[in-house]
Amino acid sequence: MSQFSLVAMGGTFDIIHRGHITLLTSAFEISDKVIIGLTSDDFAKKRGKTLYHNYETRLTNLTETIINEFPSPSFQISKLDSDFGPAVLEPEVQALVVSDETSSQGEVLNDLRAKKKLSPVKIITVPMHLAKDGTRISTTRIKNSEIDSEGNLLSVDK
Repeated sequence: MSQFSLVAMGGTFDIIHRGHITLLTSAFEISDKVIIGLTSDDFAKKRGKTLYHNYETRLTNLTETIINEFPSPSFQISKLDSDFGPAVLEPEVQALVVSDETSSQGEVLNDLRAKKKLSPVKIITVPMHLAKDGTRISTTRIKNSEIDSEGNLLSVDK
């Protein structure tokens, strides 16, 4: 039996990497069902991100990754047009799974929930998965050909 019946998490998932898998693994290990907010193209651009893949491609890649990586996953993917999509504001959500980098969002979320007279969610902070050089794995580093999606260093001519 899982610790929670429903947790939420979110991300852009532009290039899915080991850090994303670590976050998803934590979510699926502690909950019967996971709601995943997937950042829309417009919202990602508003946040200063340059996307490699459009929303539809990111949705397909994320869905395929979940089905391939996790046995019998129960999940729902919702398009995010703001920091907190409607899924996170549902009364049934019991926890928010975040990385070290986004853990402060938990307090903001619980303030919003209190204003809507919803109970607070537990914030589950998952440590960032580090690349072989001890620095965090990120889509930006992958795009810059510093590392691969597993965090292995790529040789770059300097």
